Amino acid sequence: MFCEGDKIYDSNVGCPVCGMDLVKIPEKKSVEYTCPMHPEIVQNEPGSCPICGMDLVPKPSKNNENEDETYKILKRKFWTAFGFTLPVFLLSMGGMFVKFPFSYHIQGILELVLSLPVLFYAGWFLLKRGWISFKTWNLNMFSLIALGVAAAFIFSLAALFFPDILPHELSHNGEIPLYFESVCVILTLVIMGQMLEANAHQKTGKAIEALMNLSPDTANIIINENEKKVSLAEVKIGDVLRVKPGEKIPVDGKISEGNSTVDESMITGEPIPVEKKSGDSVTSGTINGNGTFLMKAEKVGDETLLSQIIKMVNEASRSKAPIQKLADKISKTFVPTVIGISILTFILWYIFGGENKLIYAFVNAVAVLIVACPCALGLATPMSLMVGIGKGAQNGILIKNAEALEEMHKINILITDKTGTLTEGKPSLDEITPTENSDKNEILKLAASLNQNSEHPLSNAVLNAFVILNEAKRRDSSLRSSAQNDKVENFENISGKGVKGTINNEEILLGNESLLKQFNIGIPQNLKQKVTEKQDEAKTISYLAKDGKVLGFLSFSDKIKATSKQAIDYLHSQNIEVMMMTGDNEHTAKAVAAELGIKHYKANCLPEDKMREIKKLQNEGKIVAMTGDGINDAPALAQSNIGIAMGTGTDAAIESAEITLLKGDILGVAKAKILSEKLLKNIKENLFFAFIYNTLGIPLAAGLLYPFFGILLSPMIAAAAMSFSSVSVILNSLRLNNTKLEIDK
Repeated sequence: MFCEGDKIYDSNVGCPVCGMDLVKIPEKKSVEYTCPMHPEIVQNEPGSCPICGMDLVPKPSKNNENEDETYKILKRKFWTAFGFTLPVFLLSMGGMFVKFPFSYHIQGILELVLSLPVLFYAGWFLLKRGWISFKTWNLNMFSLIALGVAAAFIFSLAALFFPDILPHELSHNGEIPLYFESVCVILTLVIMGQMLEANAHQKTGKAIEALMNLSPDTANIIINENEKKVSLAEVKIGDVLRVKPGEKIPVDGKISEGNSTVDESMITGEPIPVEKKSGDSVTSGTINGNGTFLMKAEKVGDETLLSQIIKMVNEASRSKAPIQKLADKISKTFVPTVIGISILTFILWYIFGGENKLIYAFVNAVAVLIVACPCALGLATPMSLMVGIGKGAQNGILIKNAEALEEMHKINILITDKTGTLTEGKPSLDEITPTENSDKNEILKLAASLNQNSEHPLSNAVLNAFVILNEAKRRDSSLRSSAQNDKVENFENISGKGVKGTINNEEILLGNESLLKQFNIGIPQNLKQKVTEKQDEAKTISYLAKDGKVLGFLSFSDKIKATSKQAIDYLHSQNIEVMMMTGDNEHTAKAVAAELGIKHYKANCLPEDKMREIKKLQNEGKIVAMTGDGINDAPALAQSNIGIAMGTGTDAAIESAEITLLKGDILGVAKAKILSEKLLKNIKENLFFAFIYNTLGIPLAAGLLYPFFGILLSPMIAAAAMSFSSVSVILNSLRLNNTKLEIDK
C-alpha cells in the first residue's frame, strides 16, 4: 500500500503501518555455467571446462525458483486452513440435520481442536495485522476480521467450558451456540483472497525481470587482439567488444569497425532493422543482424539506455498512488461504528440489565462484534475477480488486479503506440509497380529468389507474397522449391543499401536509391513520380534492376489492423480522446493518424517522451490509459493510470501493464472499459451483500428486541446471516457471466 513511501527493508518484516507483506524488488537472476559433458563442473563465470576444455554453457534455472515465497507460504496456509475448516463446518452444520453419536460438548471440543491450526497457524498473520491496525489506528479490513474472529473464539470458549455463566436466552435447544466454524470460515476465505492478491503481486515484478534479461550475461572483449568472453559486470568504459551475428549488444557504444543491421524495435518499436556502420551508435539489449563488428563501450552498468528504461519502469510503478480497497474504505467507518455500538451496548446493559447485568452486558457487547464480522467480506472482491477475469479471458482480456477496475471506467484520454497496436507490427508487400516493358510477376519472382538468402524483414514480406502467388497458380508448389528454380549466384548483402546476385547470368539488384547510384543506374522519370506518391503515403520503397535497367519498384507498409478504425470511433463516441505517440517518422505517423481519424499525434518519440507526456497529462488532472506492445512502451505503461498491453507484444510490456489484450486488438480497450464498469459495480454489490445481513443483525445482537419480546440474538440468525451473505456474494458474482461485451459496428 506504500504506507511509508519509498522505504526499503532487508527482509519481509511486514509493513509497520498496515502489516501487509512487503513486495520484493525484482533482481536479475545470477547465472551459473556448467559443462555439457561434465555437469559436475559449475562456476559463476563463463570459461572452459577444466576436464574436457569445452566452453561452459549457462545452467538452466528451475521454473519453481521464480515462484514468489509469499505466494507459496499463503498457498500452503490456505490449503491447511481449508483442510481443517471443512470438518469443523461439517460438524457444526451437520448437527442441524443428523444426530451425532456423541454429545454436544464432545462435538464442541472436536471443533475447538480442529480450529486451533486454522487460528494459530494459518490465520495468525491476519490477527497480527488487525492488532497493528488498532495499534496505529489505521483501520482496515484486517481490523474487522481480527475483532470478529477474536470475539467469536473467546465467546465460543466461554460457551464450551463455562456455559452456566451465559444467559439462557442465548441457548438453542438447551445448548449455547459455538462459533468455531465462523472463525475458521472467515479466516479461510480471507486467506484465499490474500493468496489471490499475492499471485497478482508475483507477476508485477516480472516486467523489470523481463527487461533485465534483455541484456546478455556475457560480452566478447578484445584484449591485445585476442578475444575473451567475460561477464557483463567486467566491461568498462573504453573497452573494445566484438558483437557477432544474432547476439544482443551488451552495452551502449559506437561501432569502431565493421557494419551490420541492428534490430532496435525494443527502443523505437519499429520492426525494420537499422543499418549500422562505423561511427554509428548502438544500444544495449538491441539485437545484431547478419554482420560482425567491433564497438567501443561508452556507457556501462546503470548508465546504459536499457538500465535507464528499467529505472523508469520501476520509478513509474512506485510513483503511482495506491488505490485503497473498497473494503478498507468501508472498514474505516464501519469498524469504529461497530466498536462504538458494542461499547454502548455494554454500558446500557450494565445500567439497565438488572440481575446478572455484568454478564448480559459482556455477552451482548461480544455478540455485536460477532455478528458484525461478515465472512463474505474476504470473498467479495476475489469472487468477482475470478468470474470477471474468466469472462474477460473469453473475450481476449486479461485483468491483472482490482486496482485497474476502479480507474478504467474513468479514463478520459488514451495514448496509443502505432506499431503492433494500431498496425500489424510487421511490413507487408502492398504493391508492385513495373515499368512499361516489365511484368509484376517477373519482378516478384526475381525479388523472391534474391530474398531467400536474406534475413531482412522486408524479405519475409516478399517471400510471403510469392507464396500467395504460387498457391494461386499451382497448389502443388511451395515457395522454397519455386524460388530455388532460379538459382542465385554471387549473392551479396550491401549494408544499408540492399542485396545483389546473379540469376541466369544476369545481375539482379534489389534495394534503395543509394544502391542504384552505386551501380550508376538511372531511374525513369515517370517512375520517380510514382515513387514520390508512395513515399507521401508513408510507404517503404525497394527498386529492382536487371542488367543495369530498373524493372520497377516494390512498396511496403505496416498495415493498419482491420479493427483499429472501429475501436477509435467507439472511444471517440465515449468522449475519450485518443493520442498516438510513435517512434516512427513524421510521414508515417501523419498518414496513419489521418486514416484512423486521430487528431493528436507525435512522431519520433523515445520511451522517456511517452512517459513525460503521460506525467504532464496526469498533472493536468487527466486519467490516462496507455496501450502498447514494445519494450519501449514499458515505462509509459507503468506510469499511466491504466497500462494496456497487446498480448502479441513483449513480456516486458505485458508485465508492466494492468490489463493485457490477448488478441492484440485495440478493440479490446473498449471491451475492457465495459467489463471494468460491470466488475466494479459487481464488487460494490458484493460488499453490500457482505455487510447488509450482518448490519441488520447488529440491533438484534445489541438486545434491542429484549425489552419488548424477551429475545436475544439467536444462533440461527447469526448462522443464517453469515450463510446468506456468502451465498449472495457467490450468486451475484456469477451474474457477470451474462455480461455482453460486444460493440456494435
